[in-house]
Amino acid sequence: MTADSRTPPRSLVVRLDSAGDVLLAGPAVRAVATGSSYTALLCGPQGASAGRMLPGVDEVLVHDAPWVGLEPAPASRQATRQLVDTLAARRFDRALVLVSYHQSPLPAALLLKLAGVAWTAADSEDYPGALLNLRHHRQPHRHEVLAALDLAQAAGFALPPGDDGALRIAPPPDTTQLTGPDPYVVLHPGAAVPARAWSAGRAARASAALSAAGYRVVVTGGPGERDLTAQVAGTHALDLGGVTDLERLAGVLAGARVAVIGNTGPAHLAAAVGTPVVSLFAPVVPAERWRPYGVPHVLLGDQKAICAGTRARNCPMPGHPCLDGIGDAEVLAAVTALSTNRPVGMNDFKQTRKTYRTGPVLNQGPSPRSPGPRGPGGMAGTERGAAT
Repeated sequence: MTADSRTPPRSLVVRLDSAGDVLLAGPAVRAVATGSSYTALLCGPQGASAGRMLPGVDEVLVHDAPWVGLEPAPASRQATRQLVDTLAARRFDRALVLVSYHQSPLPAALLLKLAGVAWTAADSEDYPGALLNLRHHRQPHRHEVLAALDLAQAAGFALPPGDDGALRIAPPPDTTQLTGPDPYVVLHPGAAVPARAWSAGRAARASAALSAAGYRVVVTGGPGERDLTAQVAGTHALDLGGVTDLERLAGVLAGARVAVIGNTGPAHLAAAVGTPVVSLFAPVVPAERWRPYGVPHVLLGDQKAICAGTRARNCPMPGHPCLDGIGDAEVLAAVTALSTNRPVGMNDFKQTRKTYRTGPVLNQGPSPRSPGPRGPGGMAGTERGAAT
């Protein structure tokens, strides 16, 4: 807290994960910025570009933390000291440490205390000792966006009047020169975690089916995914693999009628620009916490597959059935429904074939059809932090 409570604090929000995690923190960041004189965001290298796109952020600080990420940096006394010195020089009054439900905020909270941040809040199931001034407990089954907003509210920060709490970024650039002016559907086949994406062959078949149904398909991907996007685009779709940074990808997604994407950062980027999402959602993490937020979307994928709740990085089942088993007819029905703003009929997979038209309602509970939470499994190849 500041010595003079009438002076808005200098605030720091910590979210050290990927670009998608940073985008989901956006509404909470706006709430903090509304009640602060200066708001900085501390994030990891993978989230920095997304952080610079968030409204309300005055400065983005970057630290490659050794306790997060798929390939974490080694622990370094020099890097740690540099971070502590950087934070100390900015004299933050308050800090919020945002973490996912399975992560601990305490390593970051310790460094904040060493940097002289007087007041820190976080969700924590672990006993924090003297590291947290507000130890908050997240509600069960809470979506990551709402959990972050809950913490911000508990810390005394609220969204301004008229802010609906949706995901939001700065206006993206016009990318018509890349996509052309005609209507299109985006297919983003890749994901940082292989278990969360279609196989290349399955994505290629979906691209061909969409094209055959009359949709103009634009295939997107990062610089390391050019071979994947070329295979998926074939001769019938526009291949933009490797030609868009995060800002340009936001522009491409903003111009799309619908985006077909796995549970990965671009799905949340699509939501942040208001584009409906056909979500190819592998159940390795709970959909109730990570599904696209605040936009019309359809969840496809067997949410009761054997990998459910394990945070597995690689599918343990031959043929990747939870995602590759999704039929072309289901994909086409979902794209058609979202592009024409009509509901999707239920089928045999009732939990995963429903059109969720979720709004950013702060008291939103879990979907009545959502499966209950499952503890981490013992499969090899899980994301870091999962029990083995």
